[in-house]
Parts: sequence; C-alpha cells; structure tokens
Amino acid sequence: KNEMAAAGGEPSAQSCSDELFQSFYTEVKQIEKRDSVLTSKQQIDRLLRPGSSYFNLNPFEVLQIDPDATDEELKKRFRALSILVHPDKNQDDPDRAQQAFEAVDKAYKLLLDGEQKKRAVDVINAGKEYVEHMMKEKRKQLKKDGKPLIVEEDDPEVFKQAVYKQTMKLFAELEIKRKEREAKEMHERKRAREEEIETAERAKREREWQKNFEETRDGRVDSWRNFQAKGKTKKEKKNRSFLKPPKVKMEQRE
Repeated sequence: KNEMAAAGGEPSAQSCSDELFQSFYTEVKQIEKRDSVLTSKQQIDRLLRPGSSYFNLNPFEVLQIDPDATDEELKKRFRALSILVHPDKNQDDPDRAQQAFEAVDKAYKLLLDGEQKKRAVDVINAGKEYVEHMMKEKRKQLKKDGKPLIVEEDDPEVFKQAVYKQTMKLFAELEIKRKEREAKEMHERKRAREEEIETAERAKREREWQKNFEETRDGRVDSWRNFQAKGKTKKEKKNRSFLKPPKVKMEQRE
C-alpha cells in the first residue's frame, strides 16, 4: 500500500515526501542565487524589514546560504554580503547600513561556533519535520475519509512557505525563552547583590557598634566606680548623722 496505489499506480506518500524535499531545497538554492545579487540598498532593506528582529534569528536566512554549505562557502558569502552592506559603501544611509552590517556579522560569528551552528541546523530540521508530520496526519485523515491523498503542501511553494513559517516560529519561541531566562537570571543576580549589600552594611554596623563599645568601656567602668564610691560616702555620712547616745535609765525612789 505504501509503495504504489492499488488502482492507479500512484507513487507512495514517502516517495512524494522525498521528491518534495529535494524540490524544496532546489528551489531554495535558486532563490538564494537570485537574491545574492541584490543591490546594497535591497540587501539593507531585506535585513531591516519589519519583523527583522525575528527573521534575523536564523543565521542562514541572514546570510542567504544553505545549511549544508562548507566553511569556505560561508566565508565567501560573508565577505560578499558584508561588503554590500558596509557603511563605507553606503554613505548616503550609514546608520541603516551599520545595522545591516551588524546583523550579517552576528550571523557569521554564530555559524563559526560549531555548537551554535548545530543548534540552528537542528531548528531548521525540526521545522521541516513538523511540516512533514502534519502532511502525514492530513493524508491519514484523507484516507480515512476516502478522499484523494493530496494536501496543499504537495505544492513545492506552499511546502517551502510552511517550512519557513514553522522554522521562524521555532526560532522566535527559542528567543523568547532565552530572554525570559535571561530576565530571570538578571533578577536573581540583582536580588543576590541586594542581599550581599545588606549583609555587608549589617556587618559594618555591628563592627562600628563593637568599636564604640570597646572605646567607651573604660569610661563606663570609671563612671560605675565613681557612682559606687559616692554612694558609699553618702551612706557613711547618713549613718554618722543619725547616731545617738544610749539613754540612761533613771532609778526610781521610794
């Protein structure tokens, strides 16, 4: 059943998927070749178009290069694109050119990092696999309903757009999670810093109190001794002032 349709000898769903995949990448390469000759202004506009903060999360999209490109191809593409958008070449719009150049430079440096490049490739593959999975689920439902096993993503252009949208969605979700994680870590660092400052201030107050206590201890001891001495003297004077001679008992006469 998977190899050929019983009635008309139609190719299997797996075969269609493989052909669609090859068609997709062939078309992507053609688009990249066409766009690679855009003028400086067109490249700047592409890199700074509305939503570029998310579009440019995909470094391969920024550099318009295939994920399977070699390091040498990556290097050549970076040089060509960076020259096109460099501020020195676009002195009529240096600010936007600088922003575009920074986007290109960031994407290139990311792909030079083997681990970062692998993550980007994994996101792209995950987007493609998700679309293929959805196509398979749609075909299952069509087969169950007794309908032709044709889905809109069989059109290479629709398939390409579906993969592109899903890939950008995945990149965006990862970026949102990264920002949330970064904000959480920043909050935790701020709280830890505040606690560190509070602990340091508390320790400083305790040291100052201890210092003052030690410096005034002799004075307190002297004051207490003087107080005790004065108290003793007053008590002795009081006792002497109230001292009376014993009464003489008079004899009675008969």
